[in-house]
Amino acid sequence: MRSNFKGPHRLSRNRPEWQRISGGVAAARGFLASGVAAEIKKQGLDLAVVFSSRPSVACGVFTTNLVKAAPVLLSKKHLSRARGRIRAVLLNSGCANACTGRRGMAGAVRSARCLASHLGIDPYQVVVASTGVIGIALPIQKLLKGIPAAVAALSPDGWEAAARAIMTTDTREKTCAVEGRIGDRPVRIGGMAKGAGMIHPQMATMLSVITTDAAIPRPVLESVFRRVVERTFNCLTVDGDTSTNDMVLLIANGASDAKVEGAGSAYFEQGLEIVCEEMAKMVARDGEGATKFVEVLVDGASSVDQGRRVAKAIAHSPLVKTALYGQELNWGRIVAAAGCSGVRFNPDRVVLRLCGIPVFRNGMAVSSTQRRAEEALAAHDLQIHLDLAQGRASARIWTCDLSHGYIDINGSYIT
Repeated sequence: MRSNFKGPHRLSRNRPEWQRISGGVAAARGFLASGVAAEIKKQGLDLAVVFSSRPSVACGVFTTNLVKAAPVLLSKKHLSRARGRIRAVLLNSGCANACTGRRGMAGAVRSARCLASHLGIDPYQVVVASTGVIGIALPIQKLLKGIPAAVAALSPDGWEAAARAIMTTDTREKTCAVEGRIGDRPVRIGGMAKGAGMIHPQMATMLSVITTDAAIPRPVLESVFRRVVERTFNCLTVDGDTSTNDMVLLIANGASDAKVEGAGSAYFEQGLEIVCEEMAKMVARDGEGATKFVEVLVDGASSVDQGRRVAKAIAHSPLVKTALYGQELNWGRIVAAAGCSGVRFNPDRVVLRLCGIPVFRNGMAVSSTQRRAEEALAAHDLQIHLDLAQGRASARIWTCDLSHGYIDINGSYIT
C-alpha cells in the first residue's frame, strides 16, 4: 500500500509528492535482486546479487578508515576502470574479507569474475561488498558455488531475500522505495542497507545499495549523491566506530526515460534523500542492543559544522546513552558532553529540551519541568534539542541508547 511522505519532503505545489512503494532495491525498472544461502554463515541467507538488466551508471562512497577491506579496494578500482558503468553488485555476509592480505584480494577478484561470467558482462562492471568478522579468510569456494544459484534466483521480487542476505547482527531488513514523476514519466528510487554496530560513518554507512530508473548523467548523479549522503548517512552513529568495509552505491539505468535535468535534479535529490534518510534511521533504530531511537538536534549554531560537532559529542557519549537506556533524567551529562565538543558557547545562554520539554535554561535546571521530562524518557523515540543561541545554523544526528545488550553482542561476536 502506498502512503504519502509528509513534512519536509514536499518540494513545491508544482511537483507531485514522492510516494512510498514496495520493492526495495528492485523497485526501479530494470533491476533484479536475489538472496541465497551459500553456507558462509552457519545458517540463513548470506549471498546477495543486485543486477541492472540494461546499461547503467553508478557512483559510490567508501569508508574513510585507513584500514580498508579487499572488497572496498577492488570496488573503488572497478568504478574507476569502468568509468562508472557498473551493472552488478555482489554482497556477502558472515565474512568481512578485511585484513586478509593477498589471499583476500584474490578472492574478491575471483568472485567478481565469476559473477560477471554468469551475467555476461565485463568483470569491471561488478562491485563486491562484504560484511562480518574482520581477519577471517573469505570461504571462496562456498561463495563461488553460491553465485550460480544467486544468478538463477534474480527477480524483481528478490529484494527482500537480498536485504536479508546482507544482515549480520541486524534484527530486521532495512529497505525503502519511493515513486515520483519527472515530466510525464514515473520514476522510482529504492534501496537496501545493513548495519547495527560499528556505525560511525565518515562517508556513507555500513553497506547500502540504492537503485533508480532515472536517466541522469553521472556527474549530476555523483554531486547529488554526495550531498544527500552528507545530510543522511553521515548524520548517523551507533557506537562511534568506523568500519573497514563501509560502502554505499547508487546505480541509475534510465529505464523510465525520465531525464533528470534542470529543476528535475532538485526533485530527484529530494526523493533520494527520503530513501537514504529512512534507511539511516532504520539503522539507528536497529542499533545493537538498542531500546531507544534518539535524534540529537542542535540549533542556534554559528555554522552547520559547529552544530554537528556538538551533536556528535552528545550522540557519542556513553554516559548520555546509558542514562537514556536507564530512563534517567541526567541532563547534566548532555550539557557536559556539549562542553567537551571543542565548540565555544556561553552555557548561560543555551537551552536544553528533552522531548520538547525545557530542562536547562539560564545556566541552571528548570525545576518545574523535571517530573514531566522524566516521564517522557519512557518513550521509544526521544529527542535531545540543544539551542546554542549563537547563530542560525542547525545540525542533527541520529543514534540510539547503550544497553547491556550491546555488551552481550560485542563481548562474544566471534564466538
